[in-house]
Amino acid sequence: MTNLFTFGKCRLLFFGLILLTANPARSQDILISMDDRQSDHLKAYGAVFWALERQIPVDWLLNYRGGSFLLAQDDVSESELLIRGVSYELLSGAQTSTVISEIEDESSNTSIIRLEKAPKIVVYAPDQTLPWDDAVLLALTYAEVPYEMIYDDGVLDGKLADYDWLHLHHEDFTGQYGKFFNYRSSQWYIEQQRQAEATARRHGLRKVSHLKLLVVEEIRTYVATGGFLFAMCSGTDTFDIAQAAIRTDIVPSEYDGDSIDPNALASLDFDRTFAFHNFRPSFNAREYEHSDIDTGPPPPQLRNPAVDYFTLFDFSAKWDPVPTMLTQNHVSTVKGFIGQTTNFRKSTVKPNVVILGEAPGRDEVRYLHGTFGEGTFTFYGGHDPEDYQHYVGDPATDLSLHKHSPGYRLILNNILFPAAKKKKQKT
Repeated sequence: MTNLFTFGKCRLLFFGLILLTANPARSQDILISMDDRQSDHLKAYGAVFWALERQIPVDWLLNYRGGSFLLAQDDVSESELLIRGVSYELLSGAQTSTVISEIEDESSNTSIIRLEKAPKIVVYAPDQTLPWDDAVLLALTYAEVPYEMIYDDGVLDGKLADYDWLHLHHEDFTGQYGKFFNYRSSQWYIEQQRQAEATARRHGLRKVSHLKLLVVEEIRTYVATGGFLFAMCSGTDTFDIAQAAIRTDIVPSEYDGDSIDPNALASLDFDRTFAFHNFRPSFNAREYEHSDIDTGPPPPQLRNPAVDYFTLFDFSAKWDPVPTMLTQNHVSTVKGFIGQTTNFRKSTVKPNVVILGEAPGRDEVRYLHGTFGEGTFTFYGGHDPEDYQHYVGDPATDLSLHKHSPGYRLILNNILFPAAKKKKQKT
């Protein structure tokens, strides 16, 4: 009898061990915290993207510890986080339940968004562009997020349809070569102009402004049919200026050899633009501004990272998940930085556009978001969040020195935004 009892106990223990071994999956989860305890905020986004590429679902915990991420524990994911230098915490099933209950509590401004599929990313930029020429390329490279590049020929060949998310490199869509007229004798400017004119001729067009307008129309269709568009610096306002000027000529003769349409202002069509209206293009070839959308650099007394900053709006995570995703950060105040287009004059921002961040007391919008057709656009002023006043030829920003950059986090929020599971908004 004793032997049978002992054998029975051993058999129960054996089967218990099998059950414990066979079902450990939800006994632990990985919490990638995004508050001030994170060792590398920027690499964390790349780690999440890595998981999505491997069809590992990730929950984005909006407004919870800086917009943290939660995924099921496995040894491969843990190893990848360690390799990338991303800090994380292991949660038991009970701890995960507590976190979820806290987030789902109706009294808390938090929510959970499921990220399911890694978006296919493309950057609109010329072939000679290097990663340090553009903040988004820097962010993607440092975070180890894969991307491809496309330019005018590819866009006009209809290849945008292959991608989920498009970034506009600091481009001049008006055909004025960035209004870098003072650099017109520089070799890089001469080569840029030569290539643009050759591309225009290849497509049977006489002027570069006509080429860029065709590109803008393709991007417009891309967004209307569900694409995600992100732009910084002059890629923001020149895109809308080109759309508004579809039936007129706003380009000075110094750039295209013929004069501006005398009725150009009256011919602008603001119904076609995404974000801006009631603006006035600059017709001065030597002025380093495209229009009065941009307020220009801040006054001298504010032209200092210590005092120049903008603030992010605090949205309802449960009712406004989209702007909440785009503003996730471990701080609510972000230091300013200058670009060819720095801040958007609030009076030129359309009323249906959501303002995500603005310079307090200065009536200047830095970061905005809106919808067009089935897609969305997000515009972010300035050139490089960690290089206050970037000049042509300046050295590259080393993001390993800026692992916790709030300004760069805003860029990477946009990278993950298309991965969010679509769900009906509350009514």
